[in-house]
Amino acid sequence: MRAASGAAYSLTVVGTGIDAGGQLTPQARAAFAAADEAFYLVGDSVAVRLLERLNPRARSLHELYAEGKARLETYEEMVGAILAPVRAGRDVCAAFYGHPGVFVYPGQVALERARGEGFRARMFPGISSLDCLFADLGLDPAATGCQIHLATDFVLRGTVPDTTALLLLLQIGVVGQPTHLEQPDWSRLPVLVECLEAFYPNEHEVIGYEASPFPLTTPLVERVPLSGLTEAKLTAGMTLVVPPANEPETDPTMLDRLGLSPR
Repeated sequence: MRAASGAAYSLTVVGTGIDAGGQLTPQARAAFAAADEAFYLVGDSVAVRLLERLNPRARSLHELYAEGKARLETYEEMVGAILAPVRAGRDVCAAFYGHPGVFVYPGQVALERARGEGFRARMFPGISSLDCLFADLGLDPAATGCQIHLATDFVLRGTVPDTTALLLLLQIGVVGQPTHLEQPDWSRLPVLVECLEAFYPNEHEVIGYEASPFPLTTPLVERVPLSGLTEAKLTAGMTLVVPPANEPETDPTMLDRLGLSPR
């Protein structure tokens, strides 16, 4: 077993970005190419070919998915697959679509467990779908503040959104679905809409967004009133963007304490 005091890293987790051909960083490329064993979980054939050219030993984790199989079970199997060669003394690199630290359970858990077992492990960042969203839609998360939730968690936890800030709901195509399905099941989407309608007007515009994985194609953008979301042309990979519905109020006491004037 290679202990944490060793010079080399036993596990490196990297992100391919959304468009792997243009967004895979030199840092990530080098780590993936040099690994004794490499794994990947990406969403398109271009990324697969690129990664397999970088490291002919690379193996896909996608084969662990199965129709109707619990996603958490699949993720745990991915973690096990990644850590097995680490425990055998190999240098391993795992590449995930987008940013490997943004809603990527297998990458985060593999890192945590590797470090807990005394191995040196690191993560290199990648461009996430959220980065593409801000660029494609011209949104600055710092302008109003930004809330990010998994759509299912937003519903289950009874989340109360700040309607003066941008709200992003991830994975709206799998709301309330704990198992892997090849085709999205939209039957639970009305529950999400109902939760949002408790805080936002029916006519409030929301945006379904999916970044493009290819340099010459445009992202998918579907703008509809909240009340029309269940009839919109959505895809399984979309993020729901809910712009602010209200203007924030400034606390006059804090203005005075900070010595600021009202904007």
